[in-house]
Amino acid sequence: MAFFSQTSRQSFQALLWKCCTFWSVSRCQKLFAVSFNIPNREKITCLSFVTSSSTALPVDLKGTDGFPTKKGSEIEYEEEKGWDEETKEISERQVHFSSSVGAPKKQLMSQLLSRRKFANIQPPEKPLQAEEWKRLKDSFRTPEIFEEVMFNSMVKCNSPIDVAKSLLTHVANSNGDIAYSLLVKYLALCVQQGKTTEIRDVYDIMKIRFKILESGAYTLIIRGLSNSDQWRMALTLLEEVKKAMIPSRANYESCIIAASRHQEMNLAFELYHEMLAKDLVPTLDILQAFFDFSRGMKGAELQKELFGMLLYLRDNQIYPHKTFMQSIKQWFESIPGGKWRGHLTNIKDSGQCPVCNHQLEDSNLTEEDYNNLRERIIRDVIHGTDTYRKTSPQRSCHSAAADLPQFCASSANKEEDAGFNSSGFLQADIEFEAFQTFVENRLPFDIVIDGLNVSHINPRKIQCENLCDAINCLAKQNVRLLVLGRKHMLSNSPNWKREIMKEMQSKADFFFAENISEDDAFLLYATLQSGKHCKFVTRDFLRDHKACLSDSVTRHLFRKWQRGHQIVVFPSAGGSRINFLPAFRYDCVVQTTGDTWHIPYKDVFEEKYSFHAPRKWLCIQQK
Repeated sequence: MAFFSQTSRQSFQALLWKCCTFWSVSRCQKLFAVSFNIPNREKITCLSFVTSSSTALPVDLKGTDGFPTKKGSEIEYEEEKGWDEETKEISERQVHFSSSVGAPKKQLMSQLLSRRKFANIQPPEKPLQAEEWKRLKDSFRTPEIFEEVMFNSMVKCNSPIDVAKSLLTHVANSNGDIAYSLLVKYLALCVQQGKTTEIRDVYDIMKIRFKILESGAYTLIIRGLSNSDQWRMALTLLEEVKKAMIPSRANYESCIIAASRHQEMNLAFELYHEMLAKDLVPTLDILQAFFDFSRGMKGAELQKELFGMLLYLRDNQIYPHKTFMQSIKQWFESIPGGKWRGHLTNIKDSGQCPVCNHQLEDSNLTEEDYNNLRERIIRDVIHGTDTYRKTSPQRSCHSAAADLPQFCASSANKEEDAGFNSSGFLQADIEFEAFQTFVENRLPFDIVIDGLNVSHINPRKIQCENLCDAINCLAKQNVRLLVLGRKHMLSNSPNWKREIMKEMQSKADFFFAENISEDDAFLLYATLQSGKHCKFVTRDFLRDHKACLSDSVTRHLFRKWQRGHQIVVFPSAGGSRINFLPAFRYDCVVQTTGDTWHIPYKDVFEEKYSFHAPRKWLCIQQK
């Protein structure tokens, strides 16, 4: 066979289109067949495309409908992968499918390990003849996965499309079939290089073969078409996806970017609101795109939409990164006749903006909000979750400031060992009840410390020294300290020396819980019961506890209270001392008075929300 580069694109397109003759195959095996006309062959060969997922269904000549069921979170997980991960995921699901029809597990595992081992194989720079592909495959240690590994490398190395086409043609000639996963990998390469015509060709074949495609294939096609002059086709595909499953965030964002790029902002905002209605969380990139593409545009409705996005950042306590912040600043300053000016600044500890002298919102809650939040946390977070099941099934021991408590003997009663006392209550409740009594007898505290959390702050020091350093620093403020500890701290071990423990207990009250206790609930309870002035020290972000609160208003109050009461501890650059970031006196969220906006931002993008609130702000004034 001649080099594929000598074969016209029209010939390859015809090759694909000859795939449209249906070949009846068992539906339960998820196979479909096509007629594939190979040059210089005597007859038509039937090729089986093996689907890699139940979300890719063959055409049913009887007209039976069957849509896959897939959770939105699962779809979102799949769609947010990079190029390598997207195509590798399909390959590995292919192996999983094969296992269901009898392939030995050891062989399948060996194939997966081989894929990873040879993931860096270098693809050829030019198309190869069939004989050359055969020699290359025969020299490969695991030839049964050669094509998948080679296609993965082509995507990673962004190989020329003609090289990929020559491999597909070789596979069709030698095997008489082409795996579904290989077709999707080829599609990924076409999308990566913006080959719109090829994307259309592959989609047309898939559309005829299947009622619906799997989510990964839809994502690739929508992404590829949305970046082309045929971007409206991506909108059609989005509607097709809606009939079968909840579109992913990536599906919506590709279409939004396309609409925004072509200045169809009403359509872009419509898709954005539809996305939010489906509980899909927009990325910062898509929010930034709205500000970028709206620069210099007029319209009160447009401004209202973008102001709403800033309030979305506020309501969800999201901090834009520096490049997003710059887009916001440039959009404000580009509003025709708006007379907005932005300045970067650092807010004073008092909460006053040095640019406009505006006083930011106080981080303290009103008395009513504080009491409501305290009741809700105790009800929903502490009593309403599995906190007690995470605490010890034995009664807690505790001590006052200078006393070393004794370990409690374990119960000999089998019913109590199973987690119940004679009254039928969970023994786990008893530990928390003991803690409540302990706290009530010693209120109020000024600072509550998560002892175990703080003790791990500097790996260069033993745990008790880390905790002792923190207590010594805080004790200088002449405040009452409560340290939440664990019983193993009393074991006089290398990490917990008895003399250091005694020194700390002379400066703070300690409560020693069982070693398997859930101490975040203890931390929240002691802090809230001590009053609005009490702060707490931990490096945890308390995400799980916020999620237990049932409504957005209460979750917002919780985060506001947390920002105003959490003292963050971290080691110095050399690790010689412990530093503290004090709790904010002002609320660190997007704020507006109408003619001013104050937007906190971070220097770099953070994929996971951090408990470190930013210290840098953008001040925007209308003059």
